[in-house]
This record gives sequence, C-alpha cells and structure tokens, in this order.
Amino acid sequence: MQYALLGDLHSSVSDTKAVLADINANAENAAIIGLGDLYECKIGKKRAKEIVGITLDEAAELSDEFTRLLQFPSVRGNQEERIMNVTGLDTFLTLPESLEIEGAEIIHGHQFKWSSDWKPFLEQIEAPIVFFGHSHDAALYRKGHKKEFQYGQPIHLKKKKYGVNVGSVIENREWCLYDSDERTVTFMKVQS
Repeated sequence: MQYALLGDLHSSVSDTKAVLADINANAENAAIIGLGDLYECKIGKKRAKEIVGITLDEAAELSDEFTRLLQFPSVRGNQEERIMNVTGLDTFLTLPESLEIEGAEIIHGHQFKWSSDWKPFLEQIEAPIVFFGHSHDAALYRKGHKKEFQYGQPIHLKKKKYGVNVGSVIENREWCLYDSDERTVTFMKVQS
C-alpha cells in the first residue's frame, strides 16, 4: 500500500494546497497521513509557560479554508499540544500521539531527544521504520547517520531500522511517499 506522509503544515493554506495537489498528481491512490503541527500556535514556547485560558482564536492561526484541507488522519504535534495548554481546551486530544501503519510508526518527533544540531535520537523507537517531522529537515537516518537522497527517486529500504523525517509542508512544500509493499520511501518536493 502507498502512503503520502506530510507534516509541519503550520496553518499554511498555500503550501498545503500545493502539497495536496502534488500528492494527487503523483500518488492519487495513496492514503494521506499527517505527522502533526497542522496548526500554528501564536504563542511561543517561553510565553506559553505563563499563559492559560486564552481563546482558541488568540492561541492558533485558524481559518475555515485551512481546516477544510485537513481531510486525512494525523498525529498530534507540539503546536497542537501548546494550543491546548494555553487555552485549557482539549481540542486536539482526538489526534493520537502515534500511529502504526504497515511496517512503520508515525510520530511527530517532539517526543524524541534531539542533539544541538537537530539530529534525532531514535533509539527508543522499536518499529523498523519511523516517520516523523518536527525539525522541518527532510532526512533519511540509518544508525544515527544521515543518508543522501534525491527528491523523486525511490529508496529501497533493507530489513533494517530507519528514521525518515518527511520534511515540512510550510515553506519547503515537502512530503514523503512510502510504499509498504515495495519497502521504498521517496522524498517529494513541489516543483514551483
């Protein structure tokens, strides 16, 4: 089965529309799954520690146009968690922290420890493949090392453990195609 994985949308209507159109053009039968940070929280991490009880409109960049684009399941990202913390609402609790698909786990990535140069520590993940986002940096990891890739070129994964950062929709217009039958990942980027 094919999966189109996209993350870090941060309420961007134009970038999200472009990526969804690219998915439709290149993998129209793929199941689309979000990797969190669908919405942008207007409150920064430091300020969020001191704020509680503000309205959803004060906390998040929301629009009906953007919400209509979200016709796919997703995991919860740190932006959704921060929005819930500052509003006191449970708006995004229906989004799971992780999902399992054929041969892989999907998680946002804020749950990992990260090095100072934004490399994730993936040792705690047991799945053979983990798809994540969070850093907005498309990358394929094997044994903690970044591997080279070219957009649009399928990468055949051996029966080993991998970490796949699908990149970001916002600003980069990236997504990743995972074929569980062929055991391939293809990093994709909207060509402007």
